Amino acid sequence: MPTKEHKASQYLKTPQDIAAYLNAAIEEMDDDPRLLMKAFRNVAEAQGGVSAIARQARLDRVALSRALSGRRNPRLDTLAKLSAACGIKLRFSV
Repeated sequence: MPTKEHKASQYLKTPQDIAAYLNAAIEEMDDDPRLLMKAFRNVAEAQGGVSAIARQARLDRVALSRALSGRRNPRLDTLAKLSAACGIKLRFSV
């Protein structure tokens, strides 16, 4: 049986899809926030790529690419700008 490559970015069409996907990533990340940044990379791909999101978020493309690599811990201001550019908000709940 042939297999098909799965890309999460193909399923991230609406802000609701993006929020659900990122919430799932947060639940799975445990103590490693870099997983969230990898999820944001998939969101960036769905939104036209890292360059497009960097322009919308008013972030340096190279710095954003490094942040989305999953090798660094994210900064709060980067998360806030990135979230806004993707049409979602950061929230806390009990």
